[in-house]
Amino acid sequence: MSGDVVIEPTKEEEEAVSVQLQGKKLSWQKLGRNDSLDMESRTVSGHYGRDSKAVKWSVILQLAFQSIGVVYGDIGTSPLYVYASTFTNGINHIDDILGVLSLIFYTLTLIPLVKYVLIVLRANDNGDGGTFALYSLICRYAKVGLIPSEQAEDCDVSNFQLELPSKRLKRASRLKYKLENSQFAKYFLLVATMLGTSMVIGDGVLTPCISVLSAVGGIKEASAGMTQDKVVWVSVAIIVLLFMVQRFGTDKVGYSFAPIICVWFSLIGGIGIYNFIKYDPSVIKAINPKYIVDYFTRNKKDAWISLGGVVLAITDVGHFTVQSIQLSMCTVTYPALILAYMGQASFLRKHSELVSETFYKSIPHSLYWPMFIVAVMAAIIASQAMISGTFSIVQQSISLGCFPRVKVVHTSAKYEGQVYIPEINYLLMIACVCVTVGFRTTEKIGNAYGIAVVFVMTLTSTLLVLIMIMIWKSNIFLVIAYVLVIMSVELGYLSSVLYKFDQGGYLPLAFAAVLMTIMYIWNNVYRRKYYFELEHKISPERVKEIAAETKFCRIPGLAMFYSELVQGIPPIFKHYVENVPALHSVLVFVSIKSLPIGKVPAEERFLFRRVEPRELNVFRCVARYGYTDARNEEEPFERMLIEKLEEFIKEDLWLCQTTISNMEIAEGDQVDELVDGETDQLDENSKLAQQENQKKAELEKQIETLDRAWRAGVVHLIGESEVVAGKGANIGKRILIDYGYNFLKRNLTQSGKVFDIPHKRMLKVGMTYEL
Repeated sequence: MSGDVVIEPTKEEEEAVSVQLQGKKLSWQKLGRNDSLDMESRTVSGHYGRDSKAVKWSVILQLAFQSIGVVYGDIGTSPLYVYASTFTNGINHIDDILGVLSLIFYTLTLIPLVKYVLIVLRANDNGDGGTFALYSLICRYAKVGLIPSEQAEDCDVSNFQLELPSKRLKRASRLKYKLENSQFAKYFLLVATMLGTSMVIGDGVLTPCISVLSAVGGIKEASAGMTQDKVVWVSVAIIVLLFMVQRFGTDKVGYSFAPIICVWFSLIGGIGIYNFIKYDPSVIKAINPKYIVDYFTRNKKDAWISLGGVVLAITDVGHFTVQSIQLSMCTVTYPALILAYMGQASFLRKHSELVSETFYKSIPHSLYWPMFIVAVMAAIIASQAMISGTFSIVQQSISLGCFPRVKVVHTSAKYEGQVYIPEINYLLMIACVCVTVGFRTTEKIGNAYGIAVVFVMTLTSTLLVLIMIMIWKSNIFLVIAYVLVIMSVELGYLSSVLYKFDQGGYLPLAFAAVLMTIMYIWNNVYRRKYYFELEHKISPERVKEIAAETKFCRIPGLAMFYSELVQGIPPIFKHYVENVPALHSVLVFVSIKSLPIGKVPAEERFLFRRVEPRELNVFRCVARYGYTDARNEEEPFERMLIEKLEEFIKEDLWLCQTTISNMEIAEGDQVDELVDGETDQLDENSKLAQQENQKKAELEKQIETLDRAWRAGVVHLIGESEVVAGKGANIGKRILIDYGYNFLKRNLTQSGKVFDIPHKRMLKVGMTYEL
């Protein structure tokens, strides 16, 4: 059955009960649940399919408009600095401009347009995109997770389903088998996802620096007294202000930003047409890739190094819906960028000495101030989009157990996905200020930014190839073509940006190293803790023994005991009862579980099981969340859990009543047809009926007990496990656990704040785990 609690039975259930109760010999069998909460993990043959309802064009147009402001601010501001970053040593040959323009044209066409808009967006996870979405798709299809928390019921969550082609290929099955049976492959996928996450966070630091610095630098055109030092400090002021207002959220981010970015694209596209006509329309011939060959022939190594500047013309794009992104990219973003770069190339053909200030020098004098204002606003919007994206990806990392549990604040009740993380916000702000003040120019920041962008693109392609083979089951020739064309281009850019490692390229790698260290430490110990609890979980027999001990008393109220263990009762419960010889009248063990999907519908959030014997009034509950879900006041966790628990008990009550009713009917039929020798069978059936009536009375009493306990008050018991390295552990393990993990844990928000649990009704239960 599904994770949500269904009160009304299905027709099949009614027929099953009736069939079991018919005939002369009543062979009654209880309807039971498929109890996967005690199973480590299992292979489930789920039904894959997705409701593909057509989206109205009015909605698509609305989302396309919003996506222009949210998604394309980053790539839209790239004309501010691409030519300056590419020709760092000036233009040696006039046709080099055509070579670089041709590179930009085909790069924009292959990467953002063909790869992301036409291919990668197909690999969306119920509307969510990025490295985590691709990793989640793989985790749902192949059992490659390192934590054994899979359950059969997970496949019943509506968003968990995958849309798979009907045609099965041996190639996909072999790849799936190898991934599931290779510990190296599992670690590689997790580490690749961590690395991609780290690079995106690094991108969130670099985008505000390069965008704002480039836009503000244009003021030097209007004021001769404006030095680079002043530009840097004005940029720092804007960046600090940008981060300070993050706490207020971006409720209407799409509608607020979209008009400004639309104006920006209109201006750069219009100015591009103006410059194209005025200076040199012949740059249209750059569509011929021959100029790329000529560019590399003339410049050789320097041409290869310059790819690090060209790559700044692209960036990783997210999405709202597939159609809306495709529409906005194809009709607005892509044409505007192509026109902007063509216009700048035409200008440079006549003024090649101004390449370091291409953007502002190519603007008609009368449009300077409007363009300057819109450029600064577009840079702020691009920065805002990346900061919000950083918050979202940290939230996803937390859900996978790859990042410390910092507090995630949902800033909007109306718009999904708008989150704010105070600790991350201030760390990003400090990093942005340090980078801006330390690097001072867009050239070095551009080198760092290029590495972050290309690393994410390459990792995305790697995961996408797995999805193409294993999930989409694409034709092998299409996969080979993708690798030869797209990935070869990306690897070429990667080799170029890595060449500039000592010119600022080390920065995102340094960010990634720090973040990867944090994520590795946290995830490693997180997994060790989970396996420790799994090995030392409390058995049902031990729970019965605890309940039978006379020293225990039951006190009024309902207690929720939180842990992360999905299978069984955590060992910290034993520690609790040894020190507090009392149990509340109703006790619920709540496991917070993250599924490899974006969102879990609220009605499918909870999965319940009863801890026998029934009179204990002890239950287990798995609260399932997607990696973009967050608990907040709009979804009152406590009330929803208790209401769903009551429905769970009522479902048992309904099944019991249905069984009793059908048994009475069957018993009446047997009495009418009674023959000698069948009285023993009738007595046995009467006993079964008596047991069912007793069960019914117990369930009715249990519902009353739950209501009284809720009214008496709810207490939240938080398991606070301290971890230390076990005896005989080597020095590496001691550093990892005793120093690394515990340092991170001590400097984080407490779990009560993370779960939004009222402090007046929270009790922490501590225990030491020797790992």
